[in-house]
Amino acid sequence: MRNPLAYIAERWTPSQRILQRAILASLVMNVMIVVTGGAVRLTGSGLGCPTWPKCTDDSLTATSEMGFHGAIEFGNRMLTYVLCAAVGWAIIAARSTKPHRRDLTKLGWLQFWLVMGNAVLGGIVVLVGLNPYTVAAHFLLSTTLITVATVMWQRAREGDAAPRPLVGKAIQQLVWFLTVAAGLLIAVGTVVTGAGPHAGDSSEVHRIPLNWEDVSKLHAVLAWIVVSLTFALWFVLKAVDAPPGPLRRTRDLFLILLAQGGIGYVQYFTDLPEVLVGAHMLGSCLVWIAIVRVVLSLRERPELELSLPAQGEAHLTTAR
Repeated sequence: MRNPLAYIAERWTPSQRILQRAILASLVMNVMIVVTGGAVRLTGSGLGCPTWPKCTDDSLTATSEMGFHGAIEFGNRMLTYVLCAAVGWAIIAARSTKPHRRDLTKLGWLQFWLVMGNAVLGGIVVLVGLNPYTVAAHFLLSTTLITVATVMWQRAREGDAAPRPLVGKAIQQLVWFLTVAAGLLIAVGTVVTGAGPHAGDSSEVHRIPLNWEDVSKLHAVLAWIVVSLTFALWFVLKAVDAPPGPLRRTRDLFLILLAQGGIGYVQYFTDLPEVLVGAHMLGSCLVWIAIVRVVLSLRERPELELSLPAQGEAHLTTAR
């Protein structure tokens, strides 16, 4: 049986604009499903559908008797299919590009399998009664998915030549310190969520046995470390007269961090209102996307140059 992707690729070639928009759509949907998943938890709808893969033991979909919480939880599950469609569209566009971009196609398929894995993990979250450790793993896997989507989006805007560094090794090491600190910041943020008051359901749900205020303070310390490293990176890039790409990406990251920090402090001192917690989850996704873009901005990948024989060599070959 013929590969349907190859069949489509023979008959259609997307423009660069269509390719980038298809990949961007998958990235946006990855962020959106994180935000809607947060809405499920913040509205206490985590067990709106008490089982998985069906919504109830007798119904695949939410029923009217399940009310608001059932509709919220089932709606979030349906968004997984929208995400799959967006990722599928990105895979088709990448596969149909001429010449074939194998790296983009592989990144698209990696997204697809991560979506499938996270869907199964989401089902496990429901089956174990919103265990906070599985909820944290669910979010971290979503962050991994956002990482792949961001890399794919950036690669679609580059060529296929070998990467060339734009900055020195000292700056690269500083960026990796920044990346590790940001990863720890997000990981500790999931612990704050697991120990905090928004358990995801109105029933008694197990929480991580830590004082969430103490963990929040550790989270704030890590946030200040990330902000400080970002400012130091911007200062060093300016001092060495770095190319505009890394400077712009670092500036964007710094502004997003300031906004995210402001939301974090306001929500802490206002007893964690649901709207601000949801905005903070969106901010977490945007911070990580900005981090990945900073990392990718440290090198460039121009288009491959076709090596043609010199004119003299061509004449010699013809004469022979």
